[in-house]
Amino acid sequence: MKAPILDIKKLLMTIMMLFFAIIMILPFLWMISTSFKTPAEVFVYPIEWIPKHFVWEHHVKVWSGENSFVHYYWNSIKISLTSSIFATLFASMAGYGFSRIDFKGKNGLFLLYLSMMMIPPQVLFVPKFIMFNWAGIYNTHWALILPGMFTIFGVFMMRQFLLQVPKDISESAFIDGAGHYRIFFRLMLPLAKPALATLFIIDFSWHWNDYENALVLLLDDDLYTVPLGLQNFILEFNVDYNGMMAAATAGILPMLLIFIVGQRFIIEGVSSAAVKG
Repeated sequence: MKAPILDIKKLLMTIMMLFFAIIMILPFLWMISTSFKTPAEVFVYPIEWIPKHFVWEHHVKVWSGENSFVHYYWNSIKISLTSSIFATLFASMAGYGFSRIDFKGKNGLFLLYLSMMMIPPQVLFVPKFIMFNWAGIYNTHWALILPGMFTIFGVFMMRQFLLQVPKDISESAFIDGAGHYRIFFRLMLPLAKPALATLFIIDFSWHWNDYENALVLLLDDDLYTVPLGLQNFILEFNVDYNGMMAAATAGILPMLLIFIVGQRFIIEGVSSAAVKG
């Protein structure tokens, strides 16, 4: 008698999760639909999810013309990729140090490092402005890339993952004469592919969607990222919602690509863990 009850609970849970998934995806569907509509159809009620006539000029305008978004996308890709690659590498190295190397005050230093997460990022805008202006990198992409190379959450995530790796693996490598660098690059990094892929996807999405730091630290239009470039659709007397939605639709493509590429490593890691278990 227990089996049918469990099946009903699973069915109800599946229906509930499907309901919430549909609610979460509706704004994205509206965004894509609006990018193909005429301005008069944007606020038609009830919502017409499928436009009567697909208008492609908004998408063409995003990728061509004087106000092309190509350089905004290039800026965002350059900043996001560079920051995420180095952030993933540095976080994994720090995570290895906190999880595998014993030194005095390790736990206290790690707790102090984690406590920095309690500081709101907005509090650091003025100190960063002063420091970057003094260093000569204000109003450059380095003002976004350099701070983005370090992530407290990433260090915590990689430490927790590497703690689950049996110590026998690294200890046997030590017996064979391997040092920390060789163990890290030859043993730990291959084992940490699921965590690395997850961290890279999360960190890339953070940098890609970063609006506040770009708004404060960038002045020139040719340095703008995609979130700042969307401001160009806010005109003096109205808002070009169709163009904005077309640019936003194109803006999610890099994140989808990164997820599609990275999910393979996540699935491989979960599958191998299940087989080993």
